[in-house]
Amino acid sequence: MIVIALGANLPSKYGNPAQTLEKAVDSLEENGLKIIAKSRTYLTAPVPISDQPWYHNSAVSVKTELDAFQLLGLLQKIENEFGRIRTIRNAPRVLDLDLISYNNQIIDKPELIVPHPRMHERAFVLYPMSELGDDWEHPLTYKTIDMMINEIPKNQEIKIA
Repeated sequence: MIVIALGANLPSKYGNPAQTLEKAVDSLEENGLKIIAKSRTYLTAPVPISDQPWYHNSAVSVKTELDAFQLLGLLQKIENEFGRIRTIRNAPRVLDLDLISYNNQIIDKPELIVPHPRMHERAFVLYPMSELGDDWEHPLTYKTIDMMINEIPKNQEIKIA
C-alpha cells in the first residue's frame, strides 16, 4: 500500500485548510495518481504542542507507476504549487504531503525515509491511515495500525472535523 498523509493549518489560495486538502486530493489525481481510498478529515492539535492553529489531516492510499523518489518529487511539486514555504521545522503550513508508506519498501536515504520515521508517534497519521481499508503492518516493527494507535503518546488531541 502506498500511503500519503495530508495536512494543513493555514489557508491557501484554494480556501481554508479543509478545502485545501480536498483540492490537494484532486491535484494528486490530476497528476496521474489513482486514489484507492481516502480517510475522513480530522482536526488535530499541533505536534509538538504550540499556539499554532489546529491542523486538518487526512490520508489517501494510491496506485502509481512512479517509484518512491519520483512520487516524493511530485508531492513536493504539488506543495510548492499550493504555496508551501519551508521555514523552520514544524512551522504552520498551507499544505503538507508526506509519503508514509510505499508498498512496504524500506528506504533510508537522506532525501527519503519510508516508512515515515515518526508515523508511529503521530495520531494525525495513524487515525486517518486506519480508515484506508488495509491490514497494513509496519515493515520494520511488524506492528499493525491498531497496535501503534494504542501506543500513541496521550497528549495528542484529535477529533473528527
